[in-house]
Amino acid sequence: MMIARLCMIVSMLLLLAVPAHCADLGGLTDKIQKQYHSLTSFTADFTQVLKNASSKQEENRSGRISFAQPALIRWETDKPEKEILVVGKDSVWNAFEDEKTAYRYAVEEVLGSKTMLRFLSGQGNLKEDFHITEEPDAPKGQVKLKLVPKEAEPSLVLAYAWVDTGTNMLARISIEDFYGNVNDVTLSNVKINPSLSRSLFQYTPPKGFEIFDNTAPKGK
Repeated sequence: MMIARLCMIVSMLLLLAVPAHCADLGGLTDKIQKQYHSLTSFTADFTQVLKNASSKQEENRSGRISFAQPALIRWETDKPEKEILVVGKDSVWNAFEDEKTAYRYAVEEVLGSKTMLRFLSGQGNLKEDFHITEEPDAPKGQVKLKLVPKEAEPSLVLAYAWVDTGTNMLARISIEDFYGNVNDVTLSNVKINPSLSRSLFQYTPPKGFEIFDNTAPKGK
């Protein structure tokens, strides 16, 4: 379940990392395409709603996101509990402050889908990987897109993206997985191409944390 949850979060991030690329639908210009190719990093605050399909329960979370090419991610949740997800060059860490536990995974285990790697490497093309239609119920100043993967994956079978027509960046993304669980994230205070230290995408568990290393060979 931990890996499935990580993959869903990273699916969210791979879409958030891509400015609106579907110029045909939104009447977006070549300027947006240029912006997409020039994106090297972004930071944003987020509010997140997790909806469990089986229990019908909802969980509200908030925090901040940092992203840098190639495929470096720091996802920090402040509420309702402290959680850090760091996708670095060599490994992925998911740490929980209250529980004093940290889980380590291989990068390829979390970023193991073709779609994820394409987007996070900056080579994503929404028109190649999704069937895209425009929805009529977008808020003023936004365009709402329905994204149906041409090849569905367990962590992503359907997504909706709200694009800010002023900045041509994603303002909100909602992803549904194979089980009907929904991960809905709204961004604010988005900063494009800030200078980010590579140390931000490194993590060392604090002293006293229990470490579960899922990168070790089986049987050891």
